[in-house]
Amino acid sequence: MTGHGEKLSRKAELFIGALLTQPTVTAAAQTVGVSESTARRWLQREEFQERYREARQEAVSHATARLQQASSQAVDTLTSVMGDPTAPAAARVGAAKVVLELARGATVEELEERYQELALVVEELRQNVYSARSRQVYS
Repeated sequence: MTGHGEKLSRKAELFIGALLTQPTVTAAAQTVGVSESTARRWLQREEFQERYREARQEAVSHATARLQQASSQAVDTLTSVMGDPTAPAAARVGAAKVVLELARGATVEELEERYQELALVVEELRQNVYSARSRQVYS
């Protein structure tokens, strides 16, 4: 790990994995059998930080995919509880509340996306108007 662009050692890669699963740097270092000072030295290196950042992003991406896969089952469960006349009223109301909150959240997300699209269009129009005015001034 001495030169720019070099691959990390096997132990450093294992340490990255341990950082994703252990609660502390010390515990992660112990898991892979390196000293805490070595671990902290690795953490200061740019190429290590970059690889660690990539690994965290991958972990979040995998977790998000799993949540998306489970969301169908979650909605089925909520609607089942909501529609079950034998379920306690509090459970039915709670399930209905969650469904409504999730639906509202989806609507807000869609509105935010549309807002971003409109903001881009407005900015593009401003640029076009500015360019047209500039051409008139210099004509």
